[in-house]
Amino acid sequence: MMNPGARFEGVTIALSKGRIFEDTAHLLKAAGITPLADPEHSRQLILPTDRPDVRLVIVRASDVPTYVQYGAADIGVAGKDVLMEHGGGGLYQPLDLQIAKCRLMVAVPQGFDYAGAIRRGARLRVATKYETTARNHFAEKGVHVDLIKLYGSMELAPLTGLADVIVDLVSSGNTLKANRLEAVEEIAAISARLIVNVAAWKLNRSRIAPIVEAFSRGVGLP
Repeated sequence: MMNPGARFEGVTIALSKGRIFEDTAHLLKAAGITPLADPEHSRQLILPTDRPDVRLVIVRASDVPTYVQYGAADIGVAGKDVLMEHGGGGLYQPLDLQIAKCRLMVAVPQGFDYAGAIRRGARLRVATKYETTARNHFAEKGVHVDLIKLYGSMELAPLTGLADVIVDLVSSGNTLKANRLEAVEEIAAISARLIVNVAAWKLNRSRIAPIVEAFSRGVGLP
């Protein structure tokens, strides 16, 4: 049995549960990597694979870039939204994996004159978990905002008067419609990216490069 505290000499891949893990399954398969446990049903956070030189670590989506940046993982899969918020320091981003696609949007209550508020120079209260990205977006537009950090149920903020607008991920838009909100401005198209620790790419390239190449061949395949 592997000692969790022992130094692992192979390649460590950081993934998050849920959609990212599911959408990455075919890419792992293309690289000849099969997890020996399902993170949705296992309490293990370090998952062995059928390759003794490759293991998976299961972390929060927002933590993936940090694990890779500081070398706790060699490779990771993270959404562009997470990378924009993180800043991308210490990371090589060789591939857009074209999975987990959505859009990072500004959304407002139906009937709210967003364009008019911008023209008038109104100060907006913005609820979001993407504080850095939202701050940069509105600063580039010359819009003054008060940012309110939330972690869930973003749509509730305008309905209760907590915020004027929200910045959040939008996929189908059905949740917005169900809560009488509408998307009015796209900040960025989002998809998951393969990220690699810069130092690991230089020092462990012989092990990492074949995995990156296999992922590249698997992009776009079901």
